[in-house]
Amino acid sequence: MVGRDRSVVTVINYKGGVGKTTVTANVGADLASRGKTVLLIDLDPQASLTFSLYDPPFWERELADERTILQWFGSVLAPGPPEPLSKFVLTPPAVNTVIAGEGGGRLDLIASHLGLVDVDLDFAAELGGSRFQHGSPRYLELHRSLVEALAREPFDEYDLVLIDCAPNFTMVTRTGIVASEYLMVPAKPDYISTLGIDFLRRKLSELVHEYNRVAPPGDLRIDPQILGIVFTMIQYGSAGPINVAKNYLRHGEQIEVPVFQTTLRDSKTTFGTAGEEGIPAVLSPTANPTVRYELQQLGVELLAKIRV
Repeated sequence: MVGRDRSVVTVINYKGGVGKTTVTANVGADLASRGKTVLLIDLDPQASLTFSLYDPPFWERELADERTILQWFGSVLAPGPPEPLSKFVLTPPAVNTVIAGEGGGRLDLIASHLGLVDVDLDFAAELGGSRFQHGSPRYLELHRSLVEALAREPFDEYDLVLIDCAPNFTMVTRTGIVASEYLMVPAKPDYISTLGIDFLRRKLSELVHEYNRVAPPGDLRIDPQILGIVFTMIQYGSAGPINVAKNYLRHGEQIEVPVFQTTLRDSKTTFGTAGEEGIPAVLSPTANPTVRYELQQLGVELLAKIRV
């Protein structure tokens, strides 16, 4: 575990558009409203998590040039010690006003940048090619950059760190997984979304095997566990999930991957406008009450699984 009494969870799926950002933002906001101190890290170049808490004009004006994860990774790749990651922590005002009104904790964010997509080219250059060769002298240092940054004292106050990753296994994603104890895998109950889950599990096993070959015995070894699949965007009929969805809801059992009991229904009216005011749906008074309840239950189930 990174830090005392804290868990780090990466939210990932190889398929985009499955609700990764929705899960990350809403679970984080809900747990903060319950008194937890939560840090969100946006490692997706699309920056959807960032833009759900800050509007794009503010991001462009105040954050883009100096206060995102892009600049921090730049310092990691530059000669000398990297800048403290704590320098890039933000406390989004709108959502934290609501959290404070409920007598809760705090929700912080390390913002992403659209230019993050190019960072992997810089990582590849440092590691001797696009395959991230484990023989590189900087292999362990670069893979551990995020976990080492989170181990510093300013991050001891957090109960939970949630990392929103891009739908790929680039070097940026790998730093997030190396820093994590657990993975959550949002998935729509359809063929394409569930197909990627088994592939993700194989890629995770490959990373763990490759990394642990380089890491010395002891605490530097990693063993991140898949907490479970979170089925999202479920279409409901009068008798519950439509039949085609029911078939895919059993996919986790077939490939022996845990599945969260809580599922999230499709609600375009709730999620379509969520984030416009910088407040995730779980804390919005105008959100569908059933959707809010499902999001709250997902937070409760996550806490039970990681025992924070």
